Amino acid sequence: MTRRARRARAARIAHRLAGVATAASLGALPGLAMHRTSAQAKEAPLAMHCAEFAGAVLSPELIALPTAGAQIESAAMIGATAPGNQQGGEYCRITGRIKALNATTPDIRFDLNLPRRWNGRALQIGGGGYNGVVVSGTGVMPFSPDRAPLAQGYATFGDDSGHVGDSSLAVFGLVDEAVTNFGYAHLKKTHDVALALIERAYGSLPQRMYFAGGSTGGREGYTVMQRFPDDYDGVIANSPALNFSGVRLIGVKLGQAEYGKPGGFVPPALLERVYQRTLAVCDKLDGVADGIVSDVAACRAHEAEIIDSLRCAAPESTYAPSHASSPASSHAASYTSSYTSPRGECLTDAQLATLFVMRDGLSLPYRLAWGVKGYRGYNVFQGTHLTGTLGLAHEPRRLPAPTFRANGYLFAQGDGYLRYFVARDADFDSLAFDPQRPGRYRAQLVALSRTIGSMNPDLSRYISHGGKLITVQGLADEVISPNQTIAYYEALVARFGADQVNGFMRLYMVPGFQHGNGVFIPSVDLLGALDNWVTRGAAPETLIATDIAAETNGRSRPLCRYPGFPRYIGKGNVNLASSFACAEP
Repeated sequence: MTRRARRARAARIAHRLAGVATAASLGALPGLAMHRTSAQAKEAPLAMHCAEFAGAVLSPELIALPTAGAQIESAAMIGATAPGNQQGGEYCRITGRIKALNATTPDIRFDLNLPRRWNGRALQIGGGGYNGVVVSGTGVMPFSPDRAPLAQGYATFGDDSGHVGDSSLAVFGLVDEAVTNFGYAHLKKTHDVALALIERAYGSLPQRMYFAGGSTGGREGYTVMQRFPDDYDGVIANSPALNFSGVRLIGVKLGQAEYGKPGGFVPPALLERVYQRTLAVCDKLDGVADGIVSDVAACRAHEAEIIDSLRCAAPESTYAPSHASSPASSHAASYTSSYTSPRGECLTDAQLATLFVMRDGLSLPYRLAWGVKGYRGYNVFQGTHLTGTLGLAHEPRRLPAPTFRANGYLFAQGDGYLRYFVARDADFDSLAFDPQRPGRYRAQLVALSRTIGSMNPDLSRYISHGGKLITVQGLADEVISPNQTIAYYEALVARFGADQVNGFMRLYMVPGFQHGNGVFIPSVDLLGALDNWVTRGAAPETLIATDIAAETNGRSRPLCRYPGFPRYIGKGNVNLASSFACAEP
């Protein structure tokens, strides 16, 4: 999009939002001092009119998607020295809710923060899991070493996606409008309300509009590029749950392998053995033993060797991976899995079969939205640690309502998805469901994959107006498969060509990084890199990340553009990025 076209788009948005700032819409915002003109509002100190937002009502016409309008609940200046304010300056904090069309649908609660010293930019921040908690927008961005965006002068905002509850609760899946809000609508509704208030507070719209989020927030980042491409100039979308239905269905398959088949449960001690064996074989493949499997491709070449060294001697049976296994039989209602292995030092075929389900991914004989036919598998034998809270099950008995630690994150989330989003039956038994043959639930699965998923590869409109994208994900991620993210990137290259993709996207796959944890947790200023790219045309290349993992805090590594990875150059301090160079697999 040309500069002239961008100005015209901003003018159209300003015209649509003018009802917030002019006397022509006295009924729209009764709580504001409507005698001020936009020019006067821009000149006036923010503190003089922050409190006047309290109680204001925004009309539905200001929001592009259908709502019953928005209500501002509170507005107050937060002083630079106020308790809890670590942002380094004053800001106006506004809280409110966007009303649903249906009275039984929860409102979308949102927070907006307006710094006294505004840099002319705005940042919308995504959520996590099933959301349900308002994103405050006041803190430091995850894995960022610098000051919070608010402290840098960004107007920041976030929401709860339209329901209340912690990130593990999927009960809102019973409500159609809440599902649509969670899938995509909350993003646009909150965006439009925030921009209306920003324009009213400062007298102008943001010069740049960014989005940042990880996991569900990463999916939301891809969602805004796909559905609302003209609204954003840049996106940071990390560890994105792009194929939302796919990751939930593979979670169900994992639960069936662990609890629906005899001996399928893999105790944490054996999961630890798998991890340590992988390190013993693969850690040094990048030139140094540093506790990180960096050369995943080379490690994969040793996978058969690793598996053979872990397998219990059982000549009477051999496991062959299959993508079309049958659902758990109904007699497995006890939800208990027995397991035995000699001295607990090796894995039985049943236990390996569980790990192979995660490694091989999910293949479907039908298509989800955008032609998706399954979910890519994980790097199970390439340095992924599966004993943490977000890993596989810790208990051999399935709880009636599975929890992350007891029954595994992927299964617990998949179980809730089936109960409330798909079957819409709280008593539905996910162990008796066959993702390959969903029967009467197939149409619902396909519809949900379009409402919530972000697998549409058509980013042409976002690319055409100069939008930029940075994605970071761990190669050892145990929640969102790194191979699914890579597959989407490769689909973009197939569609647009490498040169065009390189012109708008950067993908960094991080060795040793899991889902917010791991043996290497990168800290890097992604927002600064994005802003430099958007405003100055300085495309990021190799970045330097500082490790913030507790045991290795302070060491550094290069973040290499995919498909590169950091390889030790053979000399120098192994804790310094300068001792590594980006290498191709």
